[in-house]
Amino acid sequence: MTALSYLALGDSYTIGEAVETHESFPYQLIKVLNTEHFDFAVPKIIAKTGWTTDELRQAIQQEQLTETFDLVTLLIGVNNQYRGYSQETYRKEFVELLEMAIGFAKGNKAMVYVVSIPDWGVTQFAKQSGRDLKNISNEIDAFNQINRQETEARQISYVDITPGSRQALKKQTLIAPDGLHPSGKMYAEWARQIAEKFLEKA
Repeated sequence: MTALSYLALGDSYTIGEAVETHESFPYQLIKVLNTEHFDFAVPKIIAKTGWTTDELRQAIQQEQLTETFDLVTLLIGVNNQYRGYSQETYRKEFVELLEMAIGFAKGNKAMVYVVSIPDWGVTQFAKQSGRDLKNISNEIDAFNQINRQETEARQISYVDITPGSRQALKKQTLIAPDGLHPSGKMYAEWARQIAEKFLEKA
């Protein structure tokens, strides 16, 4: 029997910046699913710290992937918000990425999962940045409203990890030592949430 394949598209939150590879949410996700009698191979990851929607799209095109996958996740947008990019551009480019994700899933929308953008405004990095923390949170909400609308309009599963990311305000163990990115503990929670939605359909 051929192992199942998984493609994870995103940015630093997908590669697991500041934690070990096995602690990233894609790796923790396949670990959870494989304990539920699935057989997923090591995930294929197209993600890099700092990427915006347009940079992810370019990277996907350069990769020239010809294969399809049994599971695809997409988490992108925090760097659009961080750089002050327009929400209109985000919507357009997010939709393009979502359509790419559907294509990589053999057109099977049931196997595509969009993960919301976590709120970095609760981190130590944000506090030291001199930015308006409430404004960061409000903008993250606005970007998430866009990706949720476009995801649900296509009857694709949306995994809202943002409220959980805000628990880091009181639980420092949810943030990696760099003071910005999630810890393996937070990624484990994301993996659990995605797995729950996956297993509902299995």
